[in-house]
Amino acid sequence: MIAMAKQVIEYAGVPVGIVVPDKDQLRFIAVKFHVHDLDGQHFAAPSDVLRAIHKLMSASQAGIHRAA
Repeated sequence: MIAMAKQVIEYAGVPVGIVVPDKDQLRFIAVKFHVHDLDGQHFAAPSDVLRAIHKLMSASQAGIHRAA
């Protein structure tokens, strides 16, 4: 078993949250509003969190361009 520790998650060079160990997974705690939809979700690895953030940000950017 790999020991998990708290880790800061950055997106585009900006800290957006942390992951903390929770029941053999990592729970994401958002600290920036634009990733709040992911707050409390569980992930297997930090890379999974980054993928989810990228997907969320891409979707919200697409929505902005459609509304313009």
